[in-house]
Amino acid sequence: MRLTFLGTGSAMPVPNRAQTGLLLEADGRTLLVDCGSGVLHRLAGTDVGYEGVSSVLLTHRHLDHVSDLLALLKARWLAGEEYLEVVGPTGTKSLLDGLLGVHDYLDGRVDLSVREVGPTEFSVAGFDVAATGMDHSVECLAYRVSGADGDVVYSGDGEASASLASFADGAAVLAHDCSFPDDVDVATHPTPAQLGEALAGHSFGRVYLTHLYPHTEGRHDEMLDSVGRAYDGEVRFASDGLRVEV
Repeated sequence: MRLTFLGTGSAMPVPNRAQTGLLLEADGRTLLVDCGSGVLHRLAGTDVGYEGVSSVLLTHRHLDHVSDLLALLKARWLAGEEYLEVVGPTGTKSLLDGLLGVHDYLDGRVDLSVREVGPTEFSVAGFDVAATGMDHSVECLAYRVSGADGDVVYSGDGEASASLASFADGAAVLAHDCSFPDDVDVATHPTPAQLGEALAGHSFGRVYLTHLYPHTEGRHDEMLDSVGRAYDGEVRFASDGLRVEV
C-alpha cells in the first residue's frame, strides 16, 4: 500500500501546504481520505489523478476537510466519469444535500452514493477499514486501513488520547493531527507534549505529524523534541507530496 500526503495544512493554510487530504493506493485500488481546499490540485498532479478516484472517506465535515469535495465531483463529471462514492460519519449526507442544494446544477451529474458510518468496521473502495471516535468539536472519526504489509491509521482531527493510541497500536504508519506547538492554548487539537504522552508505551512503524497550522512553521525541531520526551519511536513531519510505501 502507498500513502501520499496530498495536503498537510489546516484551516489557515500556508503556501506549501494545502488543506487536509491523503491518497491510499493498493493493487489498483484508490481511496481519498478527506478533501480540503487545494487537494484537488494536488490530486491532479498524481499518476492517479481525479479521474482515478471514485471513493472519498471523510473524517468529519469541517471546511478544511471537505471544501474541494464538490469541486472533485464537478471535475469528474467534466472528465466523463460517472460515479462518486462519499463515506463519512453522521452528518455526511446532510453535508452533501446542502452543497448540492446550493450548487443544484451539479445534482445528478454523476451517480453519487453517500454512506454514513460509525465507530465500526466496514469496506470502502476495496479497503478494509476500522473506525473509532475522536474528541473534536464535531463528530469525527479516525480510521485504520488494513494493508497486506502493514496498516495505515489517520487520526482525523481531535485531542490525543490513550484510546486512539490503542486503536492504532502496531500500525506501520500513524498520521496524527499535531496542529500547534506546546505554547499555544488550544482545545480539540493536540500539542506535541500531549501527543507524546498519549503515544507512550505503544509501538508504530512511523508517526507523521500533520494538520499543521502556521504557528508550527520554523518550530519543527522543538516540536519533535517535545513528542520525544515521552514517546521514543520514530516521528517525522509530513509534507505535501510525500509518498510513503507501506
